[in-house]
Amino acid sequence: MSTLGELFRDWMPHQRWFGSKGREWAAVTEDGFLLDRGNPVLSVHRVRVEYTDGGRETYLVPLSWRDHPAEELTSAFVGAVPNDGRETYAYDAMRDRESTAPWLIHLVNASTIGPMHFHPAGVAYIPEGLPGDIVSGEQSNTSLIYGNEAILKLFRRLEPGLNPDVEVHAALRRTANEHIAPLLGHIEIDDPADPDAPPATVAMLQTFVPNASDGWRLATASVRDLYAEGDLHADEVGGDFAADSERLGAATASVHADMAKVLPTEPADAGWYATVAGQMNERLDAAIEIVPQLAEHAEGIRALYASVAASTEPVVRQRVHGDLHLGQVLRTATGWIVLDFEGEPARPLAARRELDSPLRDVAGMLRSFDYAARHMLVEQPEDAQRAYRAQEWAERNRDAFCTGYSTASGLDPCGGSPLLRAFEADKAVYECVYEARNRPHWLMIPLTSLSRLTGRD
Repeated sequence: MSTLGELFRDWMPHQRWFGSKGREWAAVTEDGFLLDRGNPVLSVHRVRVEYTDGGRETYLVPLSWRDHPAEELTSAFVGAVPNDGRETYAYDAMRDRESTAPWLIHLVNASTIGPMHFHPAGVAYIPEGLPGDIVSGEQSNTSLIYGNEAILKLFRRLEPGLNPDVEVHAALRRTANEHIAPLLGHIEIDDPADPDAPPATVAMLQTFVPNASDGWRLATASVRDLYAEGDLHADEVGGDFAADSERLGAATASVHADMAKVLPTEPADAGWYATVAGQMNERLDAAIEIVPQLAEHAEGIRALYASVAASTEPVVRQRVHGDLHLGQVLRTATGWIVLDFEGEPARPLAARRELDSPLRDVAGMLRSFDYAARHMLVEQPEDAQRAYRAQEWAERNRDAFCTGYSTASGLDPCGGSPLLRAFEADKAVYECVYEARNRPHWLMIPLTSLSRLTGRD
């Protein structure tokens, strides 16, 4: 039998949502409270981890408790702890279907339970009483789907302040934008260790979008259709994606325009351009230490960044998505839905709320088209014919996206902007680090794109 802190130390590093795999733990503390006293009992724990490198992180871990082992929950088992001379068995409550209903019950009732506060949006029906089914494959968060009506996203890593995903969705609700899933409510938690800190966002509830297709799956299916046709061009294949890409560009422009209406904006000045270029160069320096192959592209990349530092391009800074790619959008029968406005989860909350250029989102989507086109080249990197077809697909869909954005907004986002090229390069540098650490055989994808962006290809 173990203490709860020991269980978390053993269990958390193996969870997909734990963001510091490989870091050595120096200490762990936790505080928790009971959210529901039913059967099973549901508790919520704030787990503070200190690392030997001096870093600290706080995670939210809901647990369900049972008097006897539950064989059907073996994969969700966290561990056993002593309780009055016997063992009590702890499970990951997000994967224990019988412990998922209380989240919505408390939202409906606008409850305060211990340090946790439930805030319904008051705009639509919340399906109280339904159990939630976990969404598999998520990285930094954990989501539950309640029937075909609502989806709850639990933010695992806690930071003081309102999560941008809640903030942006709450603001866009006033615009009735058709390209978002309406916010139904959110949950916050106070930190007893720091009474002056703003509460951290624990979770948000949105309308669920049934019968929708993930943008990445649709795009890569189109690429597979192209590869299967040996003598057809991208615009001749039955699975051509360009019309969808154009509509996605228009949807992105619509969301950007409404964000600018209801959230702060300000013109970019020379100081902002210099800061952006400096941050890009710092990230490149750090990336070369991890991915030595970047060094051969460094001169060309720095030239792109220098053009940003010297830019006089008129840009209105505003709130943006911050992590836009094909995996963050859903296609429905009526159009595209944009998801997950929390930004890059690894960045500090304050950085994710900073005003930026909408071109950063455009660059993220353009990079995603490149990935969709080239991901199958990993299997046959020397296939020149397939590489040509991948480039053709990527260019067709990048152009279509830009056309849709331009038609909807009146602004051409891809008209040779130095800032856009620099944003693309900065994203590709980030991708190089990610691939080197997680999928080395995919490193060729961002490196090839950097050759194109710097004129080496």
